Amino acid sequence: MKRGKFYFITGGARSGKSSFAEKLAVQLKKRVTYIATAEALDGEMADRIRKHKERRPASWTTIEEPHRVTAVLEEVGQQEGVILIDCLTLLVTNLLFSSTTSEQKDAQQKEQDLLSEIRRLAQEAQECQADVIIVSNEVGLGLVPEYPDSRLFRDLTGWANQIMAQEADHAYFLVSGMALDIKQLQIDPEKL
Repeated sequence: MKRGKFYFITGGARSGKSSFAEKLAVQLKKRVTYIATAEALDGEMADRIRKHKERRPASWTTIEEPHRVTAVLEEVGQQEGVILIDCLTLLVTNLLFSSTTSEQKDAQQKEQDLLSEIRRLAQEAQECQADVIIVSNEVGLGLVPEYPDSRLFRDLTGWANQIMAQEADHAYFLVSGMALDIKQLQIDPEKL
């Protein structure tokens, strides 16, 4: 079975990540399935979700799944097409702060379980027959967060992004709406 390409797109807030991912999905000229990880837990997030939905073509299939993204990818990724997952950062948030995770496990166990799930997602994205595009936020470029949960979230997102970039065929960093091909720019530390 021929596997598709795996694209990873990251960048800061309002850097153009989702727009770039959506344009890439259109350019691949295949049927698109959009896996949305956001939950409308307040009015602001509901508004953001509405704007994202309005921007997407009506022909795209949308699956709203805040937790079981790997399982959904396993189901829909075995046929040709494009699967756009937006976004990994919200998936990390959802998994980290879900009631079963938060109440029953210590920080170290949460970290291990969450990164194991992210590795499974990256491996599935790498092996899918469909082309897979995963969008994430680069959250570690600012100040060190004040609270332990915030620092854990920042660290987990950074590690999740590293896992995705390593496994992806193509990885892009968005800055001010401009995409940098970070796979092409990477420097092998062994050659320094």
